[in-house]
Amino acid sequence: MRRSLIIFILLLTLIPAVSFAADKVVVFAAASTTNMIDEVLAVYNKKGGNAAGSYASSGALVKQIQSGAPAGIFISANQEWMDKLEKEGALEKGTRQNLVGNKLVLITNKKNNIKVDFSKKVDFASILKNEKLVIGAPESVPAGQYAKQSFTKLGYWDSLQKNIVTAANVRDALAFVSRGEALLGVVFGTDAIADKNVTVVAEFPSNTHDDISYPVAVIKDNSNQEVKKLYNFLISDEAKKIYEKYGFKVY
Repeated sequence: MRRSLIIFILLLTLIPAVSFAADKVVVFAAASTTNMIDEVLAVYNKKGGNAAGSYASSGALVKQIQSGAPAGIFISANQEWMDKLEKEGALEKGTRQNLVGNKLVLITNKKNNIKVDFSKKVDFASILKNEKLVIGAPESVPAGQYAKQSFTKLGYWDSLQKNIVTAANVRDALAFVSRGEALLGVVFGTDAIADKNVTVVAEFPSNTHDDISYPVAVIKDNSNQEVKKLYNFLISDEAKKIYEKYGFKVY
């Protein structure tokens, strides 16, 4: 009897901890949104919320969600990965909408003096020589997918293959250039703003790649009142001011 009572008391002490952990809303968000979502969540938590962000490439996050990861909300860096979840019935109906927009840029370390004008023929062979050009892996990283679209449209994709290296997400690509491990890199405009060690060499013409928009949606299996409360804050005017501060286009 005494042993049963002790076990019962121990179980009661565990319940609040489990409940507290379950109450935390996790936002799965594209790596390029790290800074802005961190700030938005910090503001939200000061108001009494309990939320955290988990960041990676959009493709990697979708695979985690498909495997049952506890994502309450998903923010993708392109429409394609959100489309995949929607077709599978994973999204709460009526919650998908475009959150922010971005632009695609070519960057280098600020110590380099490189200029590129995409309105003219670019001699990448002379610029790069044996140096590297880093992009996100096109099969899972939206920034890499956009980069491939642009380089293909501009006629450089095939000739750049000997120089291109791929990164697991756009922030990793940014870090390669920031550390001087790659001469050039392709990232979003907001990523370039976030790192003082890089400078923008050129902006890719918008007609060379798909529109860069970030959809947001609630994951149906993990939907509850706390998730919906955070979702409403993410699309609020207060949050939009933070997005603009980080250079994102607000819808």
